[in-house]
Amino acid sequence: MELKSVAMEIPPGGNLILGHSHFIKTVEDLYEIMVGSSGTVKFGIAFCEASGPCLIRVAGNDGELEAVATKNAQALGAGHSFVIVLKEAFPINFLNAIKQCQEVCTIYCATANPVEVILAETAQGRGILGVVDGFSPQGVEVSEDVQKRKDFLRQIGYKL
Repeated sequence: MELKSVAMEIPPGGNLILGHSHFIKTVEDLYEIMVGSSGTVKFGIAFCEASGPCLIRVAGNDGELEAVATKNAQALGAGHSFVIVLKEAFPINFLNAIKQCQEVCTIYCATANPVEVILAETAQGRGILGVVDGFSPQGVEVSEDVQKRKDFLRQIGYKL
């Protein structure tokens, strides 16, 4: 077995959701979740099929984001993994619906941070062991940091 680290591409102003699923219709169900949850989201989905023809299945409503999702899926090459790259919305708007999707087994991350995916590669194929999402903490917040956090949440409309 060989361990690998693969960096995901996230376009400026974008976010990424990385997960694991189990069935070919995942790409269509995730598409329906995305368009059903937001009328403004732009996104691309790529799903790595793990049986049959083992194709990367692609859907979305933005060609550039579909291309980025596909590039990320090709770099991963891990069976039954899916990548959603999105703009003009936040992952928090979709996560509960994605978690409730009957094919979805795991969500590894949902982020705008730099992401490295840790893979194990065997003779059979690749599997995702986990992710490195962003950077290590640099300290503990103080009162000024608390206020900045609260101001930010209000600025983006998630708190009153």
